[in-house]
Amino acid sequence: MRGIQILLLIVLLQSCTAQDNKINGVSFVAHRDSITQKNIDPLVNINANYASIMPFGVIKDLAHPEISYGSERQWFGETKIGGKQYVKALKKDNIKIMLKPQIWVWRGEFTGFITMKSEADWKILETTYSKYILEFAQVAQDSNAEIFCIGTELEKFVEQRPDYWTDLIKKVRAIYKGKLTYAANWNEYLKTPFWEQLDYIGIDAYFPVSDSKTPTIEECLAGWVKHKKNIKAFSEKYGKPILFTEFGYRSIDYAGKAPWTVDRIESKVNLDAQSNTTKALFQTFWKEDWFAGGFVWKWFINHDRVGGIENNRFTPQNKPAEQVIKSQYNIKG
Repeated sequence: MRGIQILLLIVLLQSCTAQDNKINGVSFVAHRDSITQKNIDPLVNINANYASIMPFGVIKDLAHPEISYGSERQWFGETKIGGKQYVKALKKDNIKIMLKPQIWVWRGEFTGFITMKSEADWKILETTYSKYILEFAQVAQDSNAEIFCIGTELEKFVEQRPDYWTDLIKKVRAIYKGKLTYAANWNEYLKTPFWEQLDYIGIDAYFPVSDSKTPTIEECLAGWVKHKKNIKAFSEKYGKPILFTEFGYRSIDYAGKAPWTVDRIESKVNLDAQSNTTKALFQTFWKEDWFAGGFVWKWFINHDRVGGIENNRFTPQNKPAEQVIKSQYNIKG
C-alpha cells in the first residue's frame, strides 16, 4: 500500500511540475501607442508569464515579392523601436517574450498561399524577407527575448523554397542566441521540413474538434483524441516540445468546427462555445510533459475597451473565457 502511495505522489508531483513550467502566454496585439503599466496589469491579473509581440510586415498580394515594414504609417508597436519598448515594459513585470514578426497580405488573404510566379520574384521575396526577419532577430537579441519565431503560416513559401529556410535559420542563429520556433498552421506542421533546426515545434492550433452549435467540453475532448495522438507522436519523432504559437476560439456558434475562421460574419455570440472549447484544450494538453504551452489569440492592450459579452471575435477579454484562462494560468501544482 505504501508503495502505491509513493507512486501516486510521484505522478502527482510530475503533473504539477509539468503545469508549473508551462508557457502561459497571450498574443499581444500591437497598437499605435507605447504601452504603460495600465496595459500590462490585465496580463498580470490573468497570471500570464509570456507575451507574443508581433511586428507586421505587409505585402500587396499573394504574388507580390516585396515586404514593406517600419514605415511611418505603421503603428508604433509594429516597429523596431515599438517592439523594444513593449518588451522592456513587459519584462519589468516578469513577463517573458516571444518575438513573432509576421506578414499581413492586403485584404487579409491567407499567408499560406503566398507564392511567386518567377524565379526572379522568389529571389526578391527571399531578400526582403531575410532583411525583415534578421532585423527583428537583432531586436530579439538586443532586448533579451526568450523565443524568436522565424515565420508564421507560410506553407507554400516553405514548401517551394526549403533550402532558403535552412539557410535563413543559420543566419538567425548567428544573430540571436535564444530559442527558435516557426508557427506552422494546424494542417501544415506535419510537412514543415526544418524542425530539427529549431527548439520548439510551433503550431497555430486551430484544429477542428466539434461540429456542434454549442460544443460541450466532453465533445471537444473526444475531438482532440486523434489530433493529440498525432501531435505527441510528432514531438517524440523529433525529440522537441510542442508550442502552440497561437490557440483560441471565437465566442460564436460552432466555435470548434472551423476555429481558423476570421471572416466578419455577424453570427450570434456564443460565450459558452468559447469557454468550453478553451477548457477542453487546456485539459487535453497542459498536463503533458512534451507540451511547452501556448499563446492565446488574441489580446489587445486597452483591456477596458475591448471584447465583452456582445463581441463574437477571438479575444477572450471581458468574457467568461478570460476567467477560464486566468484559472488555468494560476495552476501552480
